[in-house]
Amino acid sequence: MLRALYTAATGSQSQQFNIDVIANNVANVNTTGYKKARAEFEDLMSQTYSTAGTIGDQGTTDPVGVQVGLGVQISATQRIFLPGSIQQTGNPLDLAIQGDGFYQVQTDSGLLGYTRDGGFKRDANGTMVTSDGYPVQPNITIPSDATDIIVGLNGTISVRQAGSSTLNQVGQLQLVRFANPAGLESIGRNLFQETPASGSPVQGTAGQGDFSKTTITQGYLEGSNVQIVEELINLITAQRAFEANSKVIQASDELLKTANNTV
Repeated sequence: MLRALYTAATGSQSQQFNIDVIANNVANVNTTGYKKARAEFEDLMSQTYSTAGTIGDQGTTDPVGVQVGLGVQISATQRIFLPGSIQQTGNPLDLAIQGDGFYQVQTDSGLLGYTRDGGFKRDANGTMVTSDGYPVQPNITIPSDATDIIVGLNGTISVRQAGSSTLNQVGQLQLVRFANPAGLESIGRNLFQETPASGSPVQGTAGQGDFSKTTITQGYLEGSNVQIVEELINLITAQRAFEANSKVIQASDELLKTANNTV
């Protein structure tokens, strides 16, 4: 009976964590470039009373053993890098990646951050930056007198300056990819950071080499890949699982109460 209490407690704790993950997905349903996460579970060790294949007293072999599990724990939170919906904005510095890859930016710590959020801005010096002021790498500066900004599918950035009818290229966006993007660490502000699990970044240009199937679309943003209906279904499932574990705790408590009251 005591074993059931502890086992059900692990189930309740795991489902609470699952609900936390779902809540974060729902909270980021409108976050540009957000990639949803999924909680994954694994069972804990089992208590073994007899092992399958044991030779009995009569020389027979037990076809199955006797084991009872001791609960569940969270094994991972898997980041799902499926594409989000593309939304038209008309802003010339809103750039959506269609395909594989991340933009790279310079963070305050000096390390590179990686993002799918292409909602870029110009700072006081004309440098292309994120909403938090992190400059795109390599640095791209747009002249203050630029009247038109044209971004090609391969990430080339050209401008038409006041008094001129010609386009001048001022920069080239570079993308990076990882062997295991699910191994990236989320550091907030729509940024990811490299880890030993993600592998080293491979840099390239949209439409070429490893990025031959990737394009950059001007005037669009990639939305979150969270499907709100799917998350609500997951929430209901997690809530019912939490309630079921609570019922097991109550049932175990009733059995203990009965045993304690037995004279």
